[in-house]
Amino acid sequence: MSETVNIHEAKTHFSRLLEKVSRGEPVVIARAGKPIARLSRIEASAESASDRIGFLKGQLEIPDDLDRMGEEAIAALFQGDEPNASAS
Repeated sequence: MSETVNIHEAKTHFSRLLEKVSRGEPVVIARAGKPIARLSRIEASAESASDRIGFLKGQLEIPDDLDRMGEEAIAALFQGDEPNASAS
């Protein structure tokens, strides 16, 4: 059975209510004794963030000079020079 709380109590004890919801206990929020909303736990999706790590492996080609791309143009900008158009 779900707990019913009024709006003021829900605002005051929101963290406590979320803790109950995370344990699988739904909470009903009421205005003037009439239910208007239900808080319930969201079940974890089948695809978690850790499943996505490396999902593009082998699908992208990363240039060997990725960490040096544009370094001449950047250095020129720091020195106040116009960057060499062929360096980019």
